[in-house]
This record gives sequence, structure tokens and C-alpha cells, in this order.
Amino acid sequence: MSMLPVPDQPHRIVARKLSDGVRSLLAITLSLLCVHSCFAQDPPSDAGELLLRDFRPRQKLVVEEHPLASARYPVVDAHIHMHYRLRDSREALDDFVGLMDRNDIAVCVSLDGKLGQQLDEHMEYLWTKYRDRFAIFANVNWQGNAPADQPHLWPCHQPGFAERTAQELQDAAERGVCGLKVFKAFGLSYKNPDGTLMKIDDPRWDPIWDKCGELGIPVIIHTADPAAFFDPIDKYNERWEELSRHPDWSFHGDQFPTRQELLDARNRVIERHPKTQFIGAHVANNSEDLKTVGEWLDRYPNLWVEPASRIGELGRQPYTAREFLIRYQDRILFGTDGPWPELRFQLYWRFFETKDESFPYSEKIPPPQGMWTIYGVGLPDEVLQKLYYKNAARLIPGVEERLQKYRSKTNDE
Repeated sequence: MSMLPVPDQPHRIVARKLSDGVRSLLAITLSLLCVHSCFAQDPPSDAGELLLRDFRPRQKLVVEEHPLASARYPVVDAHIHMHYRLRDSREALDDFVGLMDRNDIAVCVSLDGKLGQQLDEHMEYLWTKYRDRFAIFANVNWQGNAPADQPHLWPCHQPGFAERTAQELQDAAERGVCGLKVFKAFGLSYKNPDGTLMKIDDPRWDPIWDKCGELGIPVIIHTADPAAFFDPIDKYNERWEELSRHPDWSFHGDQFPTRQELLDARNRVIERHPKTQFIGAHVANNSEDLKTVGEWLDRYPNLWVEPASRIGELGRQPYTAREFLIRYQDRILFGTDGPWPELRFQLYWRFFETKDESFPYSEKIPPPQGMWTIYGVGLPDEVLQKLYYKNAARLIPGVEERLQKYRSKTNDE
């Protein structure tokens, strides 16, 4: 006889299934409560999300270290900002000369001599006590005393400006100034009366570059900035952390020329003035692409470069950087962009002189220009000598005489 379900049997089946589901849900809930209870009683020390600005990894590599207290040979630092960093403090100047003595820095080239009153004051500041330790480069005074937002009043937009500046440079050279520094605002922020940006290769400025060639004084020019500064500040930007702290350092957007446009304009000036020697500051501001910088050096025999504030870039490509530094050893000066704390200088010595692995490029925490470490390039002695002092003595008037006095003094001591 077939068993027919009694009328209430389907309800009992549903109730049983519901009961099974409730039991499963209860078991899962109890498991989760147990896990939560365990974490609540003994939470991991770094549980949860971590903000990038709080990330301070401690490296676990165990490798040989060779920190250096001074350079192997006397040094000429061809890129120093004694006015803008020390603000004419006499005490800070004395302290820095002490740092120079300890690190065998024979001569520093201060790039802060803006033509006019600032040049006069800068010469008095550095040369009253330390003329034999500091050379000075002048700066073009594009704006004069006119308001920044009224470029139609700037001296550079008045007839005959370049010719007057050329004469001022000649007068400055006769007083001992030995070069010209051009800052990155030239091309990125200085404006014409119509609101457009002044162009680096505008023929109006040719008399200035020609005069430097005539006087035999080099032009160190800072054009553009690191490649990442021209990219969007997003998750793909390798210097997001730095730009998030300094968004005003970004040059991404239609209001700025492209980085390539700026570098091309600078190169046209170098090509147009073959009798004038140009120093491309910060590895010609293309330290991320040394192959291209090498092509520029091959194409323009009047171009030199220096590594100020770029060992962070060079040191993460040590094989390429070493090959580049050796190949172009006769066209590279030494520079730091200082004055810096003493440890920063010592990291430069370590980078150029040792083959140490994965060490900081800055004393700052976090590092200021990229969240990475660097590797030393261990340059041969003959290359170090050219980098540290010989090339600067060949290129910059007055440096050789200062080196001789420094050597004479240190030998006497």
C-alpha cells in the first residue's frame, strides 16, 4: 500500500530544512565571533590599513657598508645656493666652511648672484672672509623691482634689455664673477606682457648668451624638472608621495609647455651658440634617460652636465649610470644643490666612490625624491678626479687658482 503524505507533512519538511539552515547560520556566526574574539584579545600590531605617509619600512638586507666621512680627492661643488639656503647668515656660513674643511670640499660655486643689489651683497657676504673658497655665478634680473603680476613693467620686456644685461655681465666678470645661472622659472613661469610664457629660445635673449661666450664664462641652465612632475598626480606617478606634499611642483596641464618642448627649446639655444659653454643642471634634467643625455653630449660639444639632487635617480640605475659617467668623464662636473646637512654630502661620496648596495640617497625620512634606495657606482680614480675637481678647473674661471691655494694651505697644515 502506497504511503500517501498526510496533509501536514510538507510543512514538517520545510520546517526541518529551515531548522538545518538556522543551525548552519548559527555555526558560521559563532565561528566569526570566535575569530573576532581572538583578534580583539590579541590584535596584530599592524592590523588595518596603513597610510603611505606613515610607511617606514626597515630594510632587512645584510650587505657590506662603506660610509665615508670625506671625499677621496678635493672637490669643487659647482652647484650650491648660499643665499637662498643660508639667507646670508654669517654663523651658518662659518659652520658650512667647517663642513667643507672636514669633507675636503675645496671650492663651492654659489649660483645666487642676481645682477644688481643682490650680487653686491652676495659678494660681500661670501668674499669678506672666504673669497678663496667660493666662486660666484650671476643671475639675469628679468623682473627687476616690478610687481610679479605686471610683466609689462618688467625690465626684460623693455627695449635694449639683453644688451644692458650683457654689459652688466661684463662688469660683473671684471669684478670676479665667473658664470651665469638661469633658473627653471625661465620657461615655466616668467610671462610676456600678453600673458604667454617667455620662451627659452626667444632670439631676444641671444646677446646674453653671446656675451657669456665672449667672456669665457659658462651658463648653467635649469630647464624643466623631473619627468614625473609633468605626469598626472595619480596612482601611476612614481613620485606621488612627493607631489602629494608639494602639489605646486607639478607642471602637468595645458597651462605649461610639455617637458619635451622645454628641453628642445634649451637645446636649440645650445646649438645656436656654439662658442658659449652650457652646463645642463641636474644631468640636463633628464637623469631618467641617460641614453638621450648622451646623445645630447655627442651632438653639442659645448654642453656639460652635473648631478646636483639627482643621485637618487642615478643610483637606481647603477650599471647605466656608471657607464655614462665613465664614457662622458670629460664633460661632467660635480654638484649637490646644497648646502645640505653633512650626511647628505657623505652620501654623494659613498655613491660615487663605493659599490655599496641599497643605501639611502638622503638623510631625510621619508626620502624626498622617490621611495627607493640607491647603489654605488665605484668610479675609477681618474674619473673621480675629473668629476670632483679637474673638469671644473678647466671650465670655470678662477677655480684653478682657488684649488691651488687650497692645496697649498692643506699641505702646510
